Amino acid sequence: MEIKGRLIHVLAVQSGEGKNGPWKKQDFVIETDGQYPKKVCLTIWGDKFNETFLTIGNELLVSFDAESREYNGRWFTDLKAWKIELAGSESAEAPAPTPYRASAPAQPTAVASEFAVSAEGDKDDLPF
Repeated sequence: MEIKGRLIHVLAVQSGEGKNGPWKKQDFVIETDGQYPKKVCLTIWGDKFNETFLTIGNELLVSFDAESREYNGRWFTDLKAWKIELAGSESAEAPAPTPYRASAPAQPTAVASEFAVSAEGDKDDLPF
């Protein structure tokens, strides 16, 4: 999954010792664009983060995995970032993702119109 937004908060680095050795993680919050902006907290584990990207106000493109787990009857969800890029740096890669994003809104409309046509055609064939 990917999300694009402006970095608004960086939390302190957390570290500890587990059964598999030492670990560290960094939480950060981005705010999406749009009519109803959303704030999303993501986590980077290990040495996967570049401190230069984590500057307040940077536009980021974050690739992440969503994972939920159960503990004592309650469910907890983590958004684990595995790749962070500056949103402006994607211009070299823009040709591949741009057609997908541009066509994504058009596809449901096209499918919906095809569905509507077939539904009208099928409406005459119903026995009731």
